Amino acid sequence: MAGPSSRPGLWPIDADPGRSADAIAFTHRLGGLMLVENDTDNDLPALELRGLRRVFGDKVAVDDIDLTVPVGSFFGMVGPNGAGKTTALSMAVGLLRPSAGQAFVQGIDVWSDPVEAKRRLGVLPDGLALPERLTGGELLTYWGRFRGIPSDVVAARTAELLRILELEEAEQLGTLVGEYSTGMRKKIGLATALLHTPKVLVLDEPYEAVDPVSARVLTRILRRFTATGGSVVISSHVMALVEQLCDHVAIVARGEVVAQGTLDEVRAGATLEDRFVALVGAPAVDDEELSWIGG
Repeated sequence: MAGPSSRPGLWPIDADPGRSADAIAFTHRLGGLMLVENDTDNDLPALELRGLRRVFGDKVAVDDIDLTVPVGSFFGMVGPNGAGKTTALSMAVGLLRPSAGQAFVQGIDVWSDPVEAKRRLGVLPDGLALPERLTGGELLTYWGRFRGIPSDVVAARTAELLRILELEEAEQLGTLVGEYSTGMRKKIGLATALLHTPKVLVLDEPYEAVDPVSARVLTRILRRFTATGGSVVISSHVMALVEQLCDHVAIVARGEVVAQGTLDEVRAGATLEDRFVALVGAPAVDDEELSWIGG
C-alpha cells in the first residue's frame, strides 16, 4: 500500500506535525484530506458546556456544569466512578438530552442544530454498541456511506485506518466485530470517530483495555490530530495517563466541576493525583478494618 501522501483521499497521519499552517492548507488544496480541515472558527471554544444539568428521578447526576475546551487542546476530564463524566459527555455530544443547559461544538448548539454539530464531532461513547455480524472494514464502509462520504474516499480511509490501528490482519481473516477483543473494539470505535474528519473528538475511556503497544498507536494518532488543529476530549480516572497526555484538565466530582484549567493550573504545584484526592476526598480506612486480609 502506498504512503498516505502519495494517494488521493488519504490524510497524512504520518506527516510532519510541525508543518506550517500554509503547508497544511497547501496539502489540502492539492487534494489530500487531513485529520482536520483548516477553518475560521479558532476564536470559538472547541466544546463549551453551559449550565448543563441532568436529573434521573430524584438523583442529580450532573449539576449545572460549565466547561470550556480550547481549540487545539488535549483535554482530560477526570473523576471517580459515578462522578457524572459519562453523563456530561453524553449530553455534550447529543446522545442524552439534558434536563437543563446547553452544549456547543465550535459555537454550534448541539441540540438546536444537531446535524451541523455532529459533522464536527467524532465520538467514542462509553459501552459503544457495534454491529456484531460485520467485519471492521464492512463497518467502516457502511459508516462512511451513511455519512455521505464518496465510496472511493471511504475505501481509501478504511484501508489506512485498519492498517494504522493494527486491524488489517483481522480484516484479512474475515474476523467479525462480534469476535473482537475489548481493545480491538475500542480501536474500531476510534476509527468510526475519525472516518469523517471531525474537528473535535470526544472519547470516553479510550485507553480502557487497550494493550501498551496499541495505546502508543492511539496516542500518536491523537497527538497528530491536535497538531493539525483538532481538539481532543477524553474521560478517564487514570491520573497518570491524563497527566502524561493532556494540557488541560477538569476534575469532576458529585456531578460538579471542582477544578478546571491548564494542567499546571489544576495541579497547583502538586501531582494531579494528589490534587484529585484533595478536591474529591478519599474514604478513611481504619487499620483494624479488613484485618483478615493476609492473615
